[in-house]
Amino acid sequence: MTETKKLQEKNRGDKTIGEIVAEDYRTAAVFERNGIDFCCGGQVLLSAACREKGLDPGAIEGEIEAAKSAPSLRSENYAAWALPFLADYIVNTHHTYLNENTAQIAAYARKIGEVHGAHHPETIEIAGIFDKIAADLVDHLREEEEVLFPAIRRLNAARLAGATPEAGDRAAIRDSLAKLHKEHEAIGDAVHAIRHLAGDYEIPEDVCNTFVVTYRKLKEFEDDLHKHVHLENNILFPKAAQI
Repeated sequence: MTETKKLQEKNRGDKTIGEIVAEDYRTAAVFERNGIDFCCGGQVLLSAACREKGLDPGAIEGEIEAAKSAPSLRSENYAAWALPFLADYIVNTHHTYLNENTAQIAAYARKIGEVHGAHHPETIEIAGIFDKIAADLVDHLREEEEVLFPAIRRLNAARLAGATPEAGDRAAIRDSLAKLHKEHEAIGDAVHAIRHLAGDYEIPEDVCNTFVVTYRKLKEFEDDLHKHVHLENNILFPKAAQI
C-alpha cells in the first residue's frame, strides 16, 4: 500500500460516519449493509464504529472505495445544494412521504396487533411504538416547516444580500437545532426498537397479507427516515449552524 493510500485511509478513519455519507451518498449502502447507523448515529468516527461492530476497518474501507467508484447520480450531490433548495427537497420528498403514509402504517400496525397479537405479541408492542412515532412527528414536522426552515431561508437571503441577519432568526435556528437533534435520536431509537421486535422484518409463515404489507411498509418507513435524518443531521443542520 502506498503512503498516499495509507494517509487517505487514516484520514477517513478520523471522519464521522455522517461526514463520509455527506461527502458521497453512495457510501450509505455500505453502512446499511454492515448495520452501522449513518443518520441518528452519524457522529461516530468510522474507526470507532468498526470497533463497536467488530468489523475489519480495511474491509469496510474497501467497500467504501468500491461504492465511490460506482456510477454517480448528479442529483445525489446533496452537500453541494444551497440550504433553501435542500430544505425544499426535504419537505417535498420526505415530509410528503410521511404525511401520505404514517397514518396508514399506524392503522396497519394496530390491525395486525389485534389479529395476530395472541401468537405474535411483538406486534402489539410495535403498534404502540409506531403510534408514539406518528404523534411525535406531527410537532416535529411543524417545527421544521414553520420555524427552522423559514429562518434558514431568511438568514441565507440576508447573507447573500450582505445584510445583517435578524437576531431572532439566529436564536430560532439555534433553539430548533437543539430540539430537533434530540427528537431525531428519540425517533431513531424507536425505529430501531421496531426493527428488533420485528426480527429485521422477517415474515412469519402463519400470517395474513396485511401482516406482510405492514412489515414491508415499516421497512420502507425506516429506509426513508434514514435518508431524511441523514440529510438534516449531517448536511442541513451543520450548515445552518454555521450561518
